[in-house]
Amino acid sequence: MTRRSTKTLLVAAAVSVFATAACAQAATPWVLSPDMGYGYDKDGKTFSYKMGTDNAASLLKGARKVPKGTLFFIGHNGQLYMRTGPYLEGDGKFMFGPN
Repeated sequence: MTRRSTKTLLVAAAVSVFATAACAQAATPWVLSPDMGYGYDKDGKTFSYKMGTDNAASLLKGARKVPKGTLFFIGHNGQLYMRTGPYLEGDGKFMFGPN
């Protein structure tokens, strides 16, 4: 797999999480399975697929860990963004949510 595929995997996972959290209006944990790949394609659609272990070394080559404290979100323009840094208030409430 290519480096682009790895980024796509992470992006799709993030998109599905934030779409779910936005609908629920509360933070909910999301589960990613180690044997699944998640993608976010050029048209902004998400997908998932079953992965094998034969190409694990290729998948990890060029991949980077997502830092803890990273927030992924879709802007009004439909573009996927990520932000590292604070996004929670001191009491644990989401800084950018409805008041």
